[in-house]
Amino acid sequence: MLTWKDLINFSVKGNPIPNFKIKKTDAHWRLNLTPEQFRITRQKGTERPNSGSFCSSYEDGKYNCVCCQAPLFDSTIKFNSGTGWPSFTQPIKENACKYEKDDSFGMVRMEVMCNTCDAHLGHVFPDGPEPSRLRYCINSESLMIDKD
Repeated sequence: MLTWKDLINFSVKGNPIPNFKIKKTDAHWRLNLTPEQFRITRQKGTERPNSGSFCSSYEDGKYNCVCCQAPLFDSTIKFNSGTGWPSFTQPIKENACKYEKDDSFGMVRMEVMCNTCDAHLGHVFPDGPEPSRLRYCINSESLMIDKD
């Protein structure tokens, strides 16, 4: 189980090695994503609180990256954080996500990205439920659900 200390170490000392990497040009990403998905995943945007399709959805399945379909989160660790974004306590596996310090907008946060294609997913905070105390606050537009 990942902890806040693990995520800080990843952001400082290097992220886990992904199983594989996908690199594409912005032009190619634009062909396969909606304008909103592109803005969020490729330009580090965010969706308005409570606007995402996965905010109040708790269907069984795996939540995959909308850009590369890499598995990121499982529905069994999704919870209602009351923040307005889908929230998870852990990634599906340790190397599914990568982390970078984000000091934009006058605050310090931990950015979460897909470790396969570098898509911006959202941010993670150390105020989630026990036992990990992690709250992955993820944009719905960054995700797709695989119900199989």
